[in-house]
Amino acid sequence: MNDVPEIAPATDPTDVAFLRRCVELAREGLEAGDEPFGSLLVDAAGAVRFEDRNRVAGGDETRHPEFEIARWAAEHLSPAERRNAVVYTSGEHCPMCSAAHAWVGLGRIVYATASAQLAQWRADWGLAPGPVAALPINAVAPRIPVTGPAPELVDEVKELQRRLVEREG
Repeated sequence: MNDVPEIAPATDPTDVAFLRRCVELAREGLEAGDEPFGSLLVDAAGAVRFEDRNRVAGGDETRHPEFEIARWAAEHLSPAERRNAVVYTSGEHCPMCSAAHAWVGLGRIVYATASAQLAQWRADWGLAPGPVAALPINAVAPRIPVTGPAPELVDEVKELQRRLVEREG
């Protein structure tokens, strides 16, 4: 029996609207000298409860917005609220963030671009892989419902990642 959820592209207009905000946060991160990733935590009523962007430029590589969402949710939401919340993110969770998401008991994840896409872009640009394997969310947390990528946002996110590579030269 396979209990891994099927992954569909993010095409629902509500999902795409929240993902656009994630891309805005990613842009803000890049413009602030950080890596371009942004995420939202949205409750069952559709209200944004928490948002953040990458903050790894200070040297703490765990300062991913998805990890910060898990920490915030554990402190501020009941288990039922966490289960019914949705995390939107500009880039698919890394293994660290996927694990944090699962341990805290958060609900569905919707991402604009997949880890495999980022890994391919980096390879195409002649960069070495990162220090952690680019595993899909369900390889780490197999029962989390996942939606993504969002085809209409892929080029915009790729451009932000290209600008990061160009800046780091």
